[in-house]
Amino acid sequence: MREKLKLQVTLVTGRTIDQGVGKEQGKASKEYMSSVSVCHVDPEDMKRMGLKEKTNILVSTAFGSVVVKALKSPRAPHAGLIFIPYGPWANVVVNPDTHSVGMPSLKGIPAEIEPAQDKPLLSLSELLKEQFGK
Repeated sequence: MREKLKLQVTLVTGRTIDQGVGKEQGKASKEYMSSVSVCHVDPEDMKRMGLKEKTNILVSTAFGSVVVKALKSPRAPHAGLIFIPYGPWANVVVNPDTHSVGMPSLKGIPAEIEPAQDKPLLSLSELLKEQFGK
């Protein structure tokens, strides 16, 4: 059995236009969920890993792991850097500690990505149930 390729990266999160447009439809809308359950990856990193666009990948940090869809970053080159829009999927992998300022650290998080074609992209309700057991 071939070992899956893993890549050490730095995670950055932030707002996107698609996320804002999706949010206008409501946070339970398909538009919002599809805009925040993605990870923008440098095209050369995707090529090196053998990833095709919209392939499921597992993003893991010291705070958690989540499956998202890999997208080629339109802002390349930035090898070793990934971007996940703010939202429930990003929340799983960022440090929940706000260090007394009310906002978690959302940039510069050491992470690892790997192909996860055999793992499903969870819906919002499935993700929340997995995280909070409700």
